[in-house]
Amino acid sequence: MNEFSGWMFDLYDDPARGVAVWWITDDGRRLCTGHAFPVRFFAAGGAARLAELAHWLNRLPDPPACRLEEQRDLFLPQPLTVLAVEADSPTAQAQLFKQTERAFPDLTYYDADVATPLRYTARFGAFPLARCRVQLGAEDEIERLEVLDERWDLQPQPAPLRVLELEPDCNPASGTPRALLAHCGRHTCRFDLRQARATLINLRGLLVQEDPDVILSEYGDTWLLPELLRMAEEQGMALPLSRDLRRKAAHKKELTYFSYGQIVYRGQQTLLFGRWHLDRRNAMLWDDYALEGALETARITCLPVQTAARTSPGTGISSMQIVTALQNGILVPWHKQQAERPKTALDLLHRDLGGLVYQPRVGVHGPVGAVDFISMYPSVMVKANISPEVPLPNGLEPASDQPGLIPQTLAPLLEKRVALKRKIAALPKWHPRRKRFEALASAHKWLLVTCFGYLGYKNARFGRIESHEAVTAGGREAVLRAKEAAEDLGFEVLHIFVDGLWVQKPGCSTPADFSPILDEILQRTGLPAALDGVYRWVVFLPSCQDARVPVGNRYFGVFQDGSLKVRGIEARRRDTPPWIKAVQMEIVQHLAGAQSPAELPDFLPGALSIVRRALAALSAGRVPLADLLLAQRLTREVKDYTTPSPAARAAAQLEAMGKHIRPGQRVRFVWTRGLPGVHAWDLPTPPDPAEVDCVRYRTMLLRAASTVLQPLGIQRETLYQYCCGAVEQNLWQIPKRLNPQLQMSYLI
Repeated sequence: MNEFSGWMFDLYDDPARGVAVWWITDDGRRLCTGHAFPVRFFAAGGAARLAELAHWLNRLPDPPACRLEEQRDLFLPQPLTVLAVEADSPTAQAQLFKQTERAFPDLTYYDADVATPLRYTARFGAFPLARCRVQLGAEDEIERLEVLDERWDLQPQPAPLRVLELEPDCNPASGTPRALLAHCGRHTCRFDLRQARATLINLRGLLVQEDPDVILSEYGDTWLLPELLRMAEEQGMALPLSRDLRRKAAHKKELTYFSYGQIVYRGQQTLLFGRWHLDRRNAMLWDDYALEGALETARITCLPVQTAARTSPGTGISSMQIVTALQNGILVPWHKQQAERPKTALDLLHRDLGGLVYQPRVGVHGPVGAVDFISMYPSVMVKANISPEVPLPNGLEPASDQPGLIPQTLAPLLEKRVALKRKIAALPKWHPRRKRFEALASAHKWLLVTCFGYLGYKNARFGRIESHEAVTAGGREAVLRAKEAAEDLGFEVLHIFVDGLWVQKPGCSTPADFSPILDEILQRTGLPAALDGVYRWVVFLPSCQDARVPVGNRYFGVFQDGSLKVRGIEARRRDTPPWIKAVQMEIVQHLAGAQSPAELPDFLPGALSIVRRALAALSAGRVPLADLLLAQRLTREVKDYTTPSPAARAAAQLEAMGKHIRPGQRVRFVWTRGLPGVHAWDLPTPPDPAEVDCVRYRTMLLRAASTVLQPLGIQRETLYQYCCGAVEQNLWQIPKRLNPQLQMSYLI
């Protein structure tokens, strides 16, 4: 009997063998095995109607096994009588369910559309890149599968992945690529796309010789791989992008949808079999955690790597909940059945409050300690045992000792994230493992951030708005207890924003000085908190419309190690040109040289010099056009705009050239003088530098500069007059004292 150990690499439906499972063995082989995998779905309804369904199934040409069973619906107090229908394979189950639902649309269905990898994990415990020991029988069929590690291991043994990087020589949206660049290890090959046959022969040879596990691409989903496949079809050649030669690449259409108040666009996808294709441009959160984070997301959510890299954290959380439900014998509803319970206006007033925010004191403060709860909402969900099937807690006190589905799902993930954060804190910044640990922690962060919102999402299978409201109530209680703890220890609370507090106390300027707060918060709330850092100084900014009104999440500051933190200013906005971001951050970095708030006025001359140099570069035409680009999201079809936005005007220019822009896509453009006022960046011809609207860019820069200089007493009008040469007096002498409105906030 053949036996081997290795990593589970890929898994997908196979009509002939149940599922096909690819492995990377310890001896370096890439091996495909089959595994018989019968699956079931369930139907619920009246007894007579279930009997009709059973009779109908028995009359099919290949009747499936079916029988009545008692199963658990999470939202029902008593077991539910259902008809269990078993198919020989996931492929057969999908076809059978489609027929059944069409014939009996009035029944309630469970476990009908659960992805095969999730079913596989629930039954066998195996997940993407799991270390396993496998015994094979005849025809490479799996007879026994033993999982050797867990999803929650902090440092699992990594699989030896072979990576091939493919990219065109330019952005296909901006021009027609002429060459294909292939990077494998330290070697780079360049193939001329105008010579299709030669390119395909060379690429095929590279795929056969290197046999990569991962094809990591730029624009691979939306242009490169579809273009290569089109070329191969025209040339009558086979291109083995998939390792499984029996399967062609799968394509998923582009998609536009509405989520959390904005239009989101996802490009089309090109998926392979037996080999992964990951498009850096079309992967979710790739800029945050790259390949390491994508692998960790797949490991935790049990989704295939190609899927996990492209789907939202909400889908990941839903997948984790489904696996937990299947492992605990809980039915997974095909569609959400639960509606919001009736509430009075008073109930809504008390419950639907959201997170707690104490408006900050506008101005400069220092030194200041920033205290954050570690994944506060998930921690509340676990501690207070908040789940749709469990009675609502009283604040932070659980109403039941039996863990619900949601806490069971989140507890190991939360524990792993806390353990990772501790490891990161213990490692110096130069340590080679630190970057990987930070990528893993980032993947965990997005899943944990999403789990709270998903609990109240209207289409979440295991969501309930009352549970969602209970989480925010627990969060408010935890923050209030933390505030009381800080004040009892003699600290002044400057600002609270949902799960973070900014506190200060005379004589407290080192991390050790703030340790008593962390201990007291843990004692009073039972939730872990950490010190985000100690600021030398931090500036809480007012509203752009009214300088008297504070804004909860608009600030910047410098920690004692010199690192910066900025929130809510132009440098953090996606629609700010790179040039303006760079200048604003240069100003902040210059101000970061101040060791205390009292020293900040001394850095004003240098900050103003930065602004004047930037404006001089703009006037002289020395700013590259690419650094003046804005990127704005299209919210509807171009033809549906009554008053076209700048993005819509740029998109109209692209559509005139035959390039259709979908709602949710970002359109890049440069401001120009005259009509239409914009020039789309992805047009065949670049904008004329002489047509750039320098006045608009100057105004945008001065607005961004005044954001960070206003606390030093420099108002936007004064800055504009000085930098444009209208003020002859020496502004270096103006801010020798603090802005009178903000002076009380300084600690001198």
